[in-house]
Amino acid sequence: MFRSSALGLFVLLAVASAETPAGPAEGPSLAGQLLVAAPSIGDPRFHHAVILMVHHDKEGALGIIINHPVGEQPLAKLLADAGDPDTGAEGNIRVFSGGPVQPERGFVIHTTDYKRRATVEVDEHVAMTSSREILHDIGHHQGPEKSLFAFGYSGWGAGQLENEMARNDWFTAPDDTRLVFDDARDQVWDEAMARRTREL
Repeated sequence: MFRSSALGLFVLLAVASAETPAGPAEGPSLAGQLLVAAPSIGDPRFHHAVILMVHHDKEGALGIIINHPVGEQPLAKLLADAGDPDTGAEGNIRVFSGGPVQPERGFVIHTTDYKRRATVEVDEHVAMTSSREILHDIGHHQGPEKSLFAFGYSGWGAGQLENEMARNDWFTAPDDTRLVFDDARDQVWDEAMARRTREL
């Protein structure tokens, strides 16, 4: 269950510049693709998880789970609990568990029609903005067409994800804005599995 006490630690993270070093992956980068948990993955934190890969190189990988919703919060409350009151912010935002790493950190995945200084383009369809400005903009109807807000991320060290994929813990699928933002969350895993690029 989503706990509002976590909001006191709200920090939006500039992933590409602060947490993940640049450098080519040993093989093709998975950034921009969907990582789909195999039915046999074993880790309950990733049961039927579908992860949008934000960064992947030889030093490691980082992604956001897009189909584990945990609640809904008013935007004004999110900002106020973060120490950044905006009483004019309107509407609610659905909150997701993006992964088990640093669950106090917030991430906004969104369509590429929106760009701020802190925006990182994941691919031609999807971007991530790592400042509170995007929440203000969403609350004032100036944000991206589509967005997804998550606390926490899924991360792997050098070679870790590749080893997990070699033992068939994960499959990949091309990203699709419908899967990322639109489809009913309880259908995303089934849809992504149907589009996987490797057989079980």
